[in-house]
Amino acid sequence: MNRVILGAFGALLLVALGLFWMQGRAQVEEGAPPPEPEAVEEAVDPDALPTADVGDLTGPEPPEASELTREQRRFFRYDRNRDLKITRNEMLSTRTDGFRRLDTDGNNLLTFEEWAITTSSRFAEMDADSDNELTQAEFATSAPAPRRTSRPRCDC
Repeated sequence: MNRVILGAFGALLLVALGLFWMQGRAQVEEGAPPPEPEAVEEAVDPDALPTADVGDLTGPEPPEASELTREQRRFFRYDRNRDLKITRNEMLSTRTDGFRRLDTDGNNLLTFEEWAITTSSRFAEMDADSDNELTQAEFATSAPAPRRTSRPRCDC
């Protein structure tokens, strides 16, 4: 039993000694002086922009643009971060502009009147005497203009 314990203790001691030795070498390499810079033949202005001769060099070809299907374009309208997953916030983000247009007082709460703002403002326009009631004459002003029907040019 004593031999097993002594063997385990010796193995741990060797591992610890190896770790300390490796860390010591890493610290020596970190503290090593930087390599000598190559000698510069001519004086260089430190504020000047670097230049290079790119006469014979060519860059990589630009990637080909693939045509997206209608469904892919519709999907990517919602997938803002292009992780190929639509989160709830990404799905609702398209609705925030409409919500802000309806929330006229800006308190992030939508009352019935704010939700029905189009109808409310239309009612206010029709109510000429501002008594919150529409007479038949006032209601008649809300009638849509008659639609023009196209007639055939000839009675063939």
